[in-house]
Amino acid sequence: MFLKLYLPLMFIASISASSLEYDGWLHINLYHAIDMDLPNKFTPRGNVTISSLNSGSFTIVQEPLSNNERIKIKKLAENDKVYRLKAVVSGQDGEEATFLTYSRACALAASQLTDSLWVSLNHLGHVLGVSQSISGTGNCRDQSFNHQVDALEEFNTDVFVKHTELAPIPDTASFIQKMEREREARERGDVKDNRGFLAKYWMYLLPVVVLVLLSGASNPEGGGGGAR
Repeated sequence: MFLKLYLPLMFIASISASSLEYDGWLHINLYHAIDMDLPNKFTPRGNVTISSLNSGSFTIVQEPLSNNERIKIKKLAENDKVYRLKAVVSGQDGEEATFLTYSRACALAASQLTDSLWVSLNHLGHVLGVSQSISGTGNCRDQSFNHQVDALEEFNTDVFVKHTELAPIPDTASFIQKMEREREARERGDVKDNRGFLAKYWMYLLPVVVLVLLSGASNPEGGGGGAR
């Protein structure tokens, strides 16, 4: 196994976000499905430990790729299949959650197995999702991926933590208080209605006008007589 340590300085490239009130950590076990004949079989790929959700510092351990695994990845890529990744996340609260993500296998092979994992958190530090991204789309047509994959010993992965910021909360209490004050003022007669006659009473006059129009339409003057 290969262990890599990434300090907070490496996390500058991530999206700027608000920090959590209380810092925490996460452990993520990674599994991937690379066998075309057994698409639902996931095998270990490695694990990630995020030691600080605020700074994003993490360590990652990647399982070394066997020759058979490299052949399976190339086969997925050459047949333009999907590479699926499963992330099992656990934290200091003891809860465990599983997330599935996927990408085009040919794009992954063309990138020389270089990918990024994005861990999305809510404002409480709970994981909302884990997704994989790969630079480029990959050209899958009539291409052999031998030179991209054969010499690789493991995946080259970066991990980024994305915080979800809270939207502004409407001040409904102040609005309700204002409406109550206006209602009480109208009941006391403190607020004078300076609108014109039509502006005040149009809702009462409108039905009368409609009835007059309908009555005129149903009883036209000078109607023609019947044929003789």
